Amino acid sequence: MPAAATSSAEDRITRILKRVRRIELITRGLVRETLGGQYHSRFKGQGIEFNDFREYQPGDDVRFIDWNVTARMNEAFIRQYVEEREMTVLLLVDVSSSGDYGSGEDSKRERAAEIAAVFAFSAQSNNDKVALAMFTDEVEFYLPARKGAAQALRIVREILNYQPRHSLTALEPALQLAVQRIPHRALVFVISDFITPRDQTASWERALRACAAKHDVVAVHLMDPREFKLPAAGNICLEDPETHEQIVVNTSDRGVRDAYSQRMQELRDSLAASLKRNRADYIPVLTDADYLPALKIYFRSRKR
Repeated sequence: MPAAATSSAEDRITRILKRVRRIELITRGLVRETLGGQYHSRFKGQGIEFNDFREYQPGDDVRFIDWNVTARMNEAFIRQYVEEREMTVLLLVDVSSSGDYGSGEDSKRERAAEIAAVFAFSAQSNNDKVALAMFTDEVEFYLPARKGAAQALRIVREILNYQPRHSLTALEPALQLAVQRIPHRALVFVISDFITPRDQTASWERALRACAAKHDVVAVHLMDPREFKLPAAGNICLEDPETHEQIVVNTSDRGVRDAYSQRMQELRDSLAASLKRNRADYIPVLTDADYLPALKIYFRSRKR
């Protein structure tokens, strides 16, 4: 390998490691100081396990009466259960080409890594397992669920460092993986800009509905502000990063800018309505804004 290429690769690795460390420090602080307790109180383990027997008391659920013990003791006894605290968190992260866009300091991919780190370290603080799946128009990478800080850090590194094979986006394969790979009820975060071909809407909605029937699904919608508002800069060429289609737009025309903004807002509203209709929660996140208030609002609303 030429010396220049080697130096460039080393510089990139150094930048990634520095960013991983920065994300770790930021997200660990957020989890410890503000989000950890809210995550803990909202996301509890799914399922129960038997603990002990006790005498029946007025108001107890009669379905829990153990008739064998009742017959032996000549008094009504009920079975007591305790909740299984441990659960699995699955992060489905979109790594298609549209995620590389960023009009400010952070691209959508970099913000996705940071959001994923928040959830991973939150899960770690609760002793939960975390898994990662990265997808384009297919699932390209899967990291099985494990516990611990090393798993959380690896998730951040993988998201930042991964070089996807494909450029397009399809949500259906990732949602199907969540149903097939995780046998018990889990918490599934879909972190994406949700820019998909229009003809795929019906298929990924069906997959979402099936996933939400089995798991607790949360959609984190990553958005760059420039995607929703065009600058007044004359004729500019817009290119789809996934299909590479191009179109020249006269942004000096206010009517064009207003129509564009209205259309993008309609698409966002349609996505939010679709997620709600299919029983998935919705968290909007902008790349140029602090995401902590949105996460706080979400955790508080789910706790209620």
